[in-house]
Amino acid sequence: MLIVKDCIISEDIAEKRFCCDLAKCKGECCIEGDCGAPLEESEIPILERIMPEVEPYMTPEGIKVVREEGVAAEDNAGEPCTPLINNRECAYICYGDDGMALCAIEKAYRDGKIDWKKPVSCHLYPVRVDVFGEFTAVNYHKWDICQCAVAKGKECGEPLYKYLKEPFVRRFGQEWYDELVEQAEAWNERNK
Repeated sequence: MLIVKDCIISEDIAEKRFCCDLAKCKGECCIEGDCGAPLEESEIPILERIMPEVEPYMTPEGIKVVREEGVAAEDNAGEPCTPLINNRECAYICYGDDGMALCAIEKAYRDGKIDWKKPVSCHLYPVRVDVFGEFTAVNYHKWDICQCAVAKGKECGEPLYKYLKEPFVRRFGQEWYDELVEQAEAWNERNK
């Protein structure tokens, strides 16, 4: 394991190769699963604020769910998460012309309608962050639907910690990320 500040980080973050291949998976991670994407408490007011700009990008079913249930739901452990349509796809989903599942929040962001990209847990995926009192666990979430991303990551040689630089910096800061890079490179050198 790697340790950066108060974070215990799985060595998978240093070792695994990963690069999303949306052309193959079609955004399946926004459709499958047993609950919505984790939300931080601080993200709920942001979602409430940006909803008027995000709604035009959402499906009618997603809009209905958010209007009836609110911008956040609770997962199986009672933690905040994105609401789901029919216990399946994320309420913030939209679809491209090719049938690819996209994030309505990110689409609004890319179009300059809002100043917030998307929930940090979505931005960090396939990494999951769990806070346990005084320490934070940072783990790779292995999921069969991401096999094409693993294959593409191996092909291009992109380690997970480099692939996720932007969301890691967003969540933990540049100093934390620089220390992660240093430790990940040392880990990989020791374990060649």
